[in-house]
Amino acid sequence: MQKDFPGLDRFDQAILTALAEDGRISVADLARRIGLSKSPTQARLKRLEAEGIITGYRAMLDPIRLGLDHVAFVEVRLNDTREKALAEFNAGVRKVAEIEQAHMIASNFDYLLKIRTRSMSEYRAVLAEKISSLPHVANTSTFVAMEAVKETGLLNPVESS
Repeated sequence: MQKDFPGLDRFDQAILTALAEDGRISVADLARRIGLSKSPTQARLKRLEAEGIITGYRAMLDPIRLGLDHVAFVEVRLNDTREKALAEFNAGVRKVAEIEQAHMIASNFDYLLKIRTRSMSEYRAVLAEKISSLPHVANTSTFVAMEAVKETGLLNPVESS
């Protein structure tokens, strides 16, 4: 499934789609796939990297096979939402390895965190020792995920049923 990104032509978009499906594809194979020769494909790839559209390459790990199958979403309310307090909270969040995602939310709470651990008891320790002690945390509410129905990156293909 290819998405349309403003400011990128069809070749750039095809490069992004191909890399999202296989980040280890060779430049030669990428060139064949998008219908350009190797040199212009490589130049486009370098430009997409230089412009910060492609921010890096990494292995995608299966958290379930690694024993990290406990996922909790945590609503966090802060007792202070001035810029300094937000910056202190954000800096603290970046230091907690178990926090997989953190989003500031426009709602009746301030942040939504995605926490991944090995078990409920490990999660409880992370909540008590790490999350609750982050700067300016007033209270939290936890929602435990029972099943991941869809977890994909920006351009990952949709599985057909």
